[in-house]
Amino acid sequence: MVEMSSFIGELITIGRKSKKEHRVHLRLVYYDGKYYASRRDANSDWLKNLLANPEVKVVRDGETIRCSARIIDDQELSRKISSIKYDDERASMKRIVLELRPV
Repeated sequence: MVEMSSFIGELITIGRKSKKEHRVHLRLVYYDGKYYASRRDANSDWLKNLLANPEVKVVRDGETIRCSARIIDDQELSRKISSIKYDDERASMKRIVLELRPV
């Protein structure tokens, strides 16, 4: 059985300009051993930071997990992540989905 959950966690990125750690609380998904974050559009600092430097950290229940991030192209997986993350009409909206793979 594949473990899956949606939770409020912390994503830590490295600033693309400042080179300092930036922390943001957001709803993340854990699915099949990986973490996922998503956005409606690319207009967020955390996403821009992540694209500039894919080495990120996820904080869940006080534990910090180092991850490598990438945008996923698989539309079926994107829909699955959205359905785990949301239980309303947002689950069917097109999103940028990022896989955060523990390293």
